[in-house]
Amino acid sequence: MGDNTLVLGQRLSEWCGHAPALEEDIAMANTALDLIGQTQLWLGLAAEREGQGHSADDLAYHRDAWDFRNLLLVEQPNRDFGVTMMRQFLFDCWHLEALKALTAHADAEISAIAQKSVKEVTYHRERSTDTVIALGDGTEQSHKKMQAALDRLWPYVGEMFTADDDDLMDVAALRPGFDAHVMASLTEATLTRPDSDFAHQGGKTGARHSEHLGHMLATMQSLPRSYPDAKW
Repeated sequence: MGDNTLVLGQRLSEWCGHAPALEEDIAMANTALDLIGQTQLWLGLAAEREGQGHSADDLAYHRDAWDFRNLLLVEQPNRDFGVTMMRQFLFDCWHLEALKALTAHADAEISAIAQKSVKEVTYHRERSTDTVIALGDGTEQSHKKMQAALDRLWPYVGEMFTADDDDLMDVAALRPGFDAHVMASLTEATLTRPDSDFAHQGGKTGARHSEHLGHMLATMQSLPRSYPDAKW
């Protein structure tokens, strides 16, 4: 969960100062800040449970790409605004279902993080849904770009619901809620869902990460690795 929010938060921060409108620039920066705040909670808990004296920063900045366990969707490049918002929409729809499930987790600290995060992610999903609908059912050009973004990113959806031993919840059980919101939104956006849910097979292991994550981490981790004793 922490790796998902860390990687996507970093991706969104790449838009800072480059978004197509000031309002979008601010909105994406705020979403990125929310996600990095959630990262601090998840990775802080992971470091504490690991019991090896690490901090959340250690897990964020001093692991290599093959040690990350994020969904492949979140590490996909921004490309253009349409791809960025479609990626956000698909992740938000999964993320909100996952957090709702984790609010009932038997571990009190996991449940508490989920309860805090679900409030932010409810807004994230509302905003990304509205944007996808507005662009999908907008001009001919915006519709074309959003359909292309959906076609590019939809094959990464299947991984979200493929269970492995690291999952905190029954991820397959999240699919009905995800599908209900996504399909209603795509219909309103006049977009067509692609056929294939999978771009790959297997569990969420580091060997399956694309080259995109390695390139992104090189930028994100360069300063902490160059100055490992610095205090922030």
